[in-house]
Amino acid sequence: MPTEQRPPVSRWKLGIFGLAAGVGLVLVVITGIRAREEQGTKLKEWTDNQAIPSVAVAPPSAKVLNPTIDLPGRLEAYYRAPIFARVSGYLKSWSVDIGARVKAGQVIAEIEAPDLDQQLLQARADLASQQASAKLSEATLTRRRSLLASNFVSMQEIDERTADLSNKKAAVNSGQANVERLEALAGYKKITAPFDGVVTERNTDVGALINAGGGAGPAMFIVSDISKLRVYVNVPQNFVPSIKMGAKAVITLPEYPNRTFTATVETSSQAVDVSSGTTRMQLALDNSSGELMPGGYANVKLTLQRDTIPLHIPASALIFDGNGLRVATVGPDDKILFKKVTIARDLGKEIEIASGLTPDDRIIIAPPDGINNGDQVRVVGGGAKKPTTASEKQDVKG
Repeated sequence: MPTEQRPPVSRWKLGIFGLAAGVGLVLVVITGIRAREEQGTKLKEWTDNQAIPSVAVAPPSAKVLNPTIDLPGRLEAYYRAPIFARVSGYLKSWSVDIGARVKAGQVIAEIEAPDLDQQLLQARADLASQQASAKLSEATLTRRRSLLASNFVSMQEIDERTADLSNKKAAVNSGQANVERLEALAGYKKITAPFDGVVTERNTDVGALINAGGGAGPAMFIVSDISKLRVYVNVPQNFVPSIKMGAKAVITLPEYPNRTFTATVETSSQAVDVSSGTTRMQLALDNSSGELMPGGYANVKLTLQRDTIPLHIPASALIFDGNGLRVATVGPDDKILFKKVTIARDLGKEIEIASGLTPDDRIIIAPPDGINNGDQVRVVGGGAKKPTTASEKQDVKG
């Protein structure tokens, strides 16, 4: 059986087939290269995006978180008089003890001063002698003047007698003043209360040696008027302008844990203590019931009155390094901008800022390590609204 022969393929068809295969191969190569380039570009963009830190931002809070300040204070009597002796001697008796209520002028003790008594007797005797001498001099001068008309005495003698009488009268006046001085001192043998109050100290007893003056030893008695108390509190310098005269304060004491008392700011020392950086302020506290004791500790809660509302930021937003105390903010172009700030008060989780920030700033709540001024960041979450740039404001205005 004869073999069937196929007709030979023409060279023209082979050329077309080869050309189509070459074009397909080129397209495959080009598509692969392009896909790889696109993949590399996406990878680079993803890598660059991952290199940009993501931060959460928030604006400074303009609400008053804590309008009061708590400070330790000390209670003192509104009037307090240490009583010292004006005469020396021995304590003869005392009639009031600590805690006793006294009235103004009430005798609370008596001093026995025999030396003073003898000085007073001597002064009175000297005064009597001087008065007798003056009386004799005056009588002599009167008789001499009666003899002047008969020329029995000279004018010189009259002048001498007149001068002698003047000297004797001056001696009488001096003696009288000395007697009155000693009588006034003798009046101080009785110790009296200077005003209505309570005896808060007694540092003497019967028979004790009493020295005149207030420089040797403690006071014999201390009388205090506790119907009204003074409350002294040392206020830090930066809070002094926020505490107005006449402002009310809430006082709490350890002996009355469930009660509060109201005091009024009366005055300020108008000076800063260089050792503590505080200003001493005085408050008045009514104590007509006598429940509160002078010298006691008190907690004073003062109300702060401010002309402007301060800004507050989270404590985690603060950065303290070699450049000082700063806060990282995000500008309109989402780049880091550091701002130096000063602290008014540390409230724990919140910090009250005195200066350095505005209400429009976008504060990074927890700034990451290693960020620098001008670094690009990505704002995530429901952060603060992006501030409007100057060009955007101009476009809006038209």
